[in-house]
Amino acid sequence: MSKKKIQSPGGLVYSTDPNFKLPDENFEEQEIIAPSEQKLKIRLDTKHRAGKAVTLVEGFIGTTADMEDLGKKLKSLCGTGGSVKDGEIIVQGDNREKILQWLQKNGYKSSKKI
Repeated sequence: MSKKKIQSPGGLVYSTDPNFKLPDENFEEQEIIAPSEQKLKIRLDTKHRAGKAVTLVEGFIGTTADMEDLGKKLKSLCGTGGSVKDGEIIVQGDNREKILQWLQKNGYKSSKKI
């Protein structure tokens, strides 16, 4: 017998309210803001990464597709791997200077944290 994955609506099992409706999962993402109005923060992080350093870019406002596109460009620039998770762009290694210069060249307001 095959196992079927049943997706529950947020842990809801039963409701006694006759007018209850499930909330829509189609949440609207934030509109993209022009690069000149974005305030991105660049920092180095090693926590929970087995001592390996990663560069984090935080503060991007826009859709997840746009964030993933920016992450792809930054990873390509640095020639390393990385990911986009929890509203952060993660690039492997200490690439703060490269990323800072690229963001400023492309019109983003960014600051580097030590």
